[in-house]
Amino acid sequence: MSTFDPATLLYGDGKLTPQQAQALAAETLSRCDDGELYLQYSASEAFTFDDGRLKTADYSRDSGFGLRGISGEMTGFAHANDISAAAIRRAGETLQLLDPAKGQPAPPPPRSNRHLYTDASPLDAVPFAQKVHLLETINAAARARDPRVAQVTVSLSGSWNLVEIVRADGFVARDIRPLVRLNIAIVAEANGRRETGSFGMGGRYLYGRLFDPAEWNRGLDIAVAQALTNLDSVDAPAGEMTVLLGPGWPGVLLHEAIGHGLEGDFNRKGTSAFSGRLGERVAAPGVTVVDDGTIENRRGSLSIDDEGTPTSETVLIEDGILKGYMQDRLNARLMGVPATGNGRRESYQHAPMPRMTNTFMRSGNDDPAELLSRVRKGIFAKSFGGGQVDIVSGKFVFSCTEAYLVENGRLGAPIKGATLIGDGPSVLTKVRGIGNDLALDEGVGVCGKGGQSVPAGVGQPTLLVDGLTVGGTA
Repeated sequence: MSTFDPATLLYGDGKLTPQQAQALAAETLSRCDDGELYLQYSASEAFTFDDGRLKTADYSRDSGFGLRGISGEMTGFAHANDISAAAIRRAGETLQLLDPAKGQPAPPPPRSNRHLYTDASPLDAVPFAQKVHLLETINAAARARDPRVAQVTVSLSGSWNLVEIVRADGFVARDIRPLVRLNIAIVAEANGRRETGSFGMGGRYLYGRLFDPAEWNRGLDIAVAQALTNLDSVDAPAGEMTVLLGPGWPGVLLHEAIGHGLEGDFNRKGTSAFSGRLGERVAAPGVTVVDDGTIENRRGSLSIDDEGTPTSETVLIEDGILKGYMQDRLNARLMGVPATGNGRRESYQHAPMPRMTNTFMRSGNDDPAELLSRVRKGIFAKSFGGGQVDIVSGKFVFSCTEAYLVENGRLGAPIKGATLIGDGPSVLTKVRGIGNDLALDEGVGVCGKGGQSVPAGVGQPTLLVDGLTVGGTA
């Protein structure tokens, strides 16, 4: 009985052999300090059920290579969607523009046999009709939940990526990466008013969990409840006030306002608000922030990064003290520190850069109910939508998708139009309480940087923050 060899997807058409790939990496990168030949095959599908019918059903396949050479601080990069010896050799001509390396080539990444997720593909495990039936079932269940549910949009997506990293020194590493996601969006309407609610979940596993009625019903309950709650919302207050941040997805604020500022490239170039501050207090006591790409099945996790370095748990801030940055190979070498497994790229068409994986704040010792009782007048932000951040200053603006007034330690009316305004470096110093209820997000995060998007995870416990500016409509 024959078994499927994934390598045939990269080498099966006869245009390139594994031996040729290694020889071409050695040839084209001979003048460089570092670099790699990155080969990729990807397959993806996406379904959207909207307005009572299947709106889209897309399936795509792609393959190609990216060739990167590094000499000092200079990088040369070329890519093509033709995995062939001739195309790689042509791409290597780009690297001739680099100055020849003056030192010893950088050593290869450490080897790893770790596998944080299955090699199987979610795309082939479930028939097409069954995927459409799931979307129809969720749509019908949503409309049956409450007569005020006016519109339902359900989407399902999956991808399967095979990557291989080939270096001039003979190092070869391969990773097979599944990824799935289910999203539910609800519009509720009453008395001429329309409000929204949403839920999403996913990770690096197969579709099975998303088809579990207990799981999608849980998500549906959350989305419908959020939309119905927002129907009763009042205008948000404005001004500086105490904010209680919920656990889990609100960690996206931490990701954007603080996480990007702790990536190696911004700190090497001195453009981050955290540059040159290792060993200094940058947050309140008790605040510990980590980036951990080693958590099984999580959306942001990777067995190896896109340079071949095994991912790791990197402590960024410990008990309020800045301990380190997230590093790819280039910035780690130039800063004289180890790579942390954070070299990531969107696809073979992009060069890697330091990126987050799963970034979160660890639990504290406070009871979340006790933290609520401390709030005399403020808001409780349970869920966030979009936001904007300036990496250099750390200034951010985030919109709340579900939030409530808090008076004298008790939750009040839901509010609409609330935004949180502040800057990452100072918000960490204003943390006055850290809950014992750390939660990671449900697996829907997408991180953007430098025109590239990659899957990422966020999380935090309940946080009590003093003196955040709330932009409201009241």
